Amino acid sequence: MSESFADTIKPKSDQLNADDLLVGPMTVTVTDVKRGPADQPVHISIEGQQPYKPCKTMRRVIISAWGDKGADWVGKSMTLYCDPSVKFGGVELGGIRISHMSDIKAVMNIMLTASRGRKSMFTIKPLAVETKKESAVELSDIDKQWLAAYKRNPNVLDSVDDEAYKQFIIQQARIS
Repeated sequence: MSESFADTIKPKSDQLNADDLLVGPMTVTVTDVKRGPADQPVHISIEGQQPYKPCKTMRRVIISAWGDKGADWVGKSMTLYCDPSVKFGGVELGGIRISHMSDIKAVMNIMLTASRGRKSMFTIKPLAVETKKESAVELSDIDKQWLAAYKRNPNVLDSVDDEAYKQFIIQQARIS
């Protein structure tokens, strides 16, 4: 019998969990970033998975690598893995860590707080990502205006309700 039963062990959750990475690391691409409640203030949508809600330490890594504007993270990739030594409430429960990130030029070594009074070195390696050949799209005049406005100020898309259209403009900005 060659049928996979991997789907039967997925936790019922609204987010990616360390348990989802027990079988090995996962390279994901960011499709959207939103602000969440105070206990999990960053929700990163990723292709084909539940959202990744990074802990403060991993948020510091992401911001160090890609900057503090979530819109700039869209389209970038990272490799996530389960680190069984991550503690919560003093107990090793495991947690999600980042090992590789696209759009960085060299290895990053970042000294960050691991627990109260203790710092740890986090090493992030560059992730080589294959880029898909984008086909040329004929843009309408309004598309060109939105694209130009977005290039001047990415926050201009905050006024657009159509999420698919926002992603289209962001994609066109990356291509051009």
